[in-house]
Amino acid sequence: MLIAEMEEIDLKILDLLQTEFPLVSKPFDTIGRQIGISENETIDRVKDLFTNGLIRQISAIFDTRRLGYDSCLIAMQIPKEEIDDAAKVINEHPGVSHNYARSHLFNLWFTIATPPGRDLLSDVEKLSNDISVHATLTLPALRMFKLNVRLDVTRSRNPLATEPGNSRKKTKVELHLSPLTDIEIAVIRELQENILIEESPFRGIADRIGITEIELFSIANKFINEGRMRRFAAVLRHRESGFKANAMAVWNVPEDDVEKVGNQFAAFQAVSHCYERPPQPPIWPYNIFTMVHARTTEECLGILNVMSQSAGVKEYDYLFSEKEYKKIRVRYFV
Repeated sequence: MLIAEMEEIDLKILDLLQTEFPLVSKPFDTIGRQIGISENETIDRVKDLFTNGLIRQISAIFDTRRLGYDSCLIAMQIPKEEIDDAAKVINEHPGVSHNYARSHLFNLWFTIATPPGRDLLSDVEKLSNDISVHATLTLPALRMFKLNVRLDVTRSRNPLATEPGNSRKKTKVELHLSPLTDIEIAVIRELQENILIEESPFRGIADRIGITEIELFSIANKFINEGRMRRFAAVLRHRESGFKANAMAVWNVPEDDVEKVGNQFAAFQAVSHCYERPPQPPIWPYNIFTMVHARTTEECLGILNVMSQSAGVKEYDYLFSEKEYKKIRVRYFV
């Protein structure tokens, strides 16, 4: 199904699901009432959106580091003729969630997470030894200015519009969180999986854990308040949703301007991710990373040009996704 051929009601459902899936006993009834349709119709339409490939998953979106995991973005320079084989080896690591070929000398980019007590860099080194790698960049997040993937399927928002400053995240200092209990870990294991599209999808989850729905929602909301869970929401398939171009733009920003520019870039509607990462000069001078999603390559480049002019940052590069090798959620405590 083409996004342009979809009914307005389905587009509204997709828009709502990306923002927040209600943590209530009958979530599809809540969603339906917001749109003006029945619970049964909402369930049927969401099932169709899954069947037609628009929705990838509806589940909890956790903060990897606040669950005690280590995580990092890795870039590798791989001989072009060997990149498919290299990606296959990397994908076998259970902590690799995203893996893309990108248009750059560093042509393979993946994110990796490891549980408490496991050394992430040792795992990366082992992966490097198993494939042909000319060079590797290790790019941990130093600061997050924004992480909010919400595709404008309704075409109601201007990608060049900016959000108020208080709607953006800027995280540098980690909270001192108490250790997770066995029940909380059980909740994480359940909420990270795709929910069933049925009248009361959380009832079965609570039953499997051995708690009530009220207790389940209380723990989930505690996770949100602590920052351990970013939100419970849907993730869409970008290309099927009409966003056929996405660019990772990397910017060389003077150190004294990083916070100001990070906030400026994070304000753009079209920007879903904005991070500060360590530069590695001279081969890699870039310290701010942004992800921009657009319907066409030309639109993507136009957005980057406006961002460059607005922040006065002239030295930047952009890497378009050429092939998706893996895109899943990290599964924690399994």
